Amino acid sequence: AMAATTNTTTTAVRTKGVARGRLLSPPLARCRAARDLAAWRRSALGLDGGRRAGVAPTATATHRQGARRCVVASAASAEELESEFGLAGSVRFEAGEGGLPKAVLTHVCGASCEVYLYGANILSWKQASGDEVLYVRPDAKFDKTKAISGGIPICFPQFGPGVLRQHGFARDADWSVGATSADYNPDDKDPCVELILEDGELSRECGFPHPFRVSYSVTLHRETLQTDFRVINTGKESFDFTAALHSYFEVAGVENASIEGLQGLGYLDKVGDPNNPTQVSGSAASPGPLKITGETDRVYGSAPQEVLLNVGTGAGIQIQNDGWSDCVVWNPWTAMEACYRDFVCVENAKTGDAVTLQPGESWRARADFAVIDL
Repeated sequence: AMAATTNTTTTAVRTKGVARGRLLSPPLARCRAARDLAAWRRSALGLDGGRRAGVAPTATATHRQGARRCVVASAASAEELESEFGLAGSVRFEAGEGGLPKAVLTHVCGASCEVYLYGANILSWKQASGDEVLYVRPDAKFDKTKAISGGIPICFPQFGPGVLRQHGFARDADWSVGATSADYNPDDKDPCVELILEDGELSRECGFPHPFRVSYSVTLHRETLQTDFRVINTGKESFDFTAALHSYFEVAGVENASIEGLQGLGYLDKVGDPNNPTQVSGSAASPGPLKITGETDRVYGSAPQEVLLNVGTGAGIQIQNDGWSDCVVWNPWTAMEACYRDFVCVENAKTGDAVTLQPGESWRARADFAVIDL
């Protein structure tokens, strides 16, 4: 999944004070016809021969209709960001929990998502019905003392324990806005926001001395959440990294949830010792969908490009990816007594083999999330 390009893309965010609710009756069909689904899949897999609809161009490119100029704004207030990057009816910036700035993407079909600039964390993704798909833990803090627990935190440049701190520094860093857009595809505006993270004092203090640029793009294509993650080596020496999207999904009781697409695959079991996981062979793995029956922390290497999380309500979350080679499944069980029954983490990751980037090279991975009826 190596690509020697330096194009950047777009990111999305969540709305202030919206009540979280169960995913009871997913209205996917209401907002997307069959012809759109086929086109979306071609786009998601990069088969349409061009840039996905709604993705912001590079800093030197000419924007398409509905896009704002592409400059990097750092340490800006929500009001300043709204003035510079807001797009009426599609992308707005406002103060979120703890006064942290967030981007709110709204599609004309009624779907929405919110991304906090702190950690570039997508903390809400709602269907047109208002049903919440993601989960934020009750112990989440919004005072920058730690990464926000829930949503879709970004693990970079390290997944899990290692030389750097757990899961790296990207999830508790302040990201900048690179661009926003609301292009037509062909008739509906797909709101997008691109967030940027570059090397600086934080990354060097955390023990990562390498110059880099990360572009994280989030787009709402009707009710589908699309993400595009790129890492660029802007220095003169190579460096290695691992990464993941640590996605928390709300479920109607963990005992009712299951994951399809991983059956019969071997995995690393990290429950006993995360630093020395146990290898479980495919022949010893369950032949059916994965059920969560206790503490679970598994890394499936060379995972399929599509997995499905049954949330236990007759709805499922379809996760398709290109470039994320591994899949992580995590639930803390009674170690988090207050909330373990309400979520399952199914994570797109690149962790089995680290990515090595030479100077000027880039690496890209995409993941698209859609709610479907089962």
